[in-house]
Amino acid sequence: MKQFYETYKNHPKLSTLLREITWSHNLAIFSRCKTTEEREFYIVQSQKEKWSFRELDRQISSSLYERTMISNTKISPKLKEFYPNSSDYFKDVHVFEFLDLEKSHNENQLQKALIKNLKKVILELGRDFLFVGEEYRIQVGNSDFYIDLLFFNRELQCLIAFELKTDKFRPEHLGKLNFYLEALDRDVKKEKENPSIGILLCKDKDDTVVEYALSKSLSPAMVSQYRTKLPDKKLLKAKLNQILK
Repeated sequence: MKQFYETYKNHPKLSTLLREITWSHNLAIFSRCKTTEEREFYIVQSQKEKWSFRELDRQISSSLYERTMISNTKISPKLKEFYPNSSDYFKDVHVFEFLDLEKSHNENQLQKALIKNLKKVILELGRDFLFVGEEYRIQVGNSDFYIDLLFFNRELQCLIAFELKTDKFRPEHLGKLNFYLEALDRDVKKEKENPSIGILLCKDKDDTVVEYALSKSLSPAMVSQYRTKLPDKKLLKAKLNQILK
C-alpha cells in the first residue's frame, strides 16, 4: 500500500482525481494499470460514466484505454461540422463479447443479441445513450422503412440511428443510412433537438475505403466496427507503444 500512496503523492492531478471514485475503484486501477496516463484515463471515465466496480473491471479487461488511444475514427465532414467533439462520444471499435454469438451470424441474430443485452450495450456505448426502439418504423411516401436500432443521446440532444452490417463495409451501405437520417430529421426530430447522427456498425472495415466514402457524405455519419471477443491486450499495447515512440 505504501507504493499506492507514493504513486498518487507524486502526481497531484491523480491525487485530486482519486477522491472522485471509491477506494475499491482506486485499488483496481492502481493494480491493473501500469502508467500514470492509463490510471488517469480510468479514474476520469469511472467518475464520468458512474461505473460500478464490475463495469470498471470489464472496461479494463476490454482494453478501453488502448482502444481509445489508437482509435482512428472516421467521421463525415457534416458530423465534424455539427458536432466538433464527436470523437469524444463515439468509438471506432465496439466490443460486445457478452453477446455470445457464433462466429458466423446474420444481422437479425446480431440485432436480437444486442437488444437482449441492452443494458450492457449501453454501458459500452456510454451512459448518455437512451434506447428508443428496434426496427423503428419511418414512413416516407407510401412506403415503410425500418431502422435497426434507434437511440437518443442526452448530451448531444439528438437521435442516433444504428444500421447493422455483419459483413465488411461497402460504400453503398451509406446510402440507406443517409436516407434514414433525412427521414428522422424531417419527420421525427423535435424542433429543439440537434440533427440526427447515423452510425454504420460493421463486422469489418477498410479505413481507407471508409474515408473515401465519408468524404462527400452530406449527413452526420460515421462507420464503426464491432467485435464479439475481447481484443488481444498485448497486441493493443504494442500498437500503442509504436504510436507513442
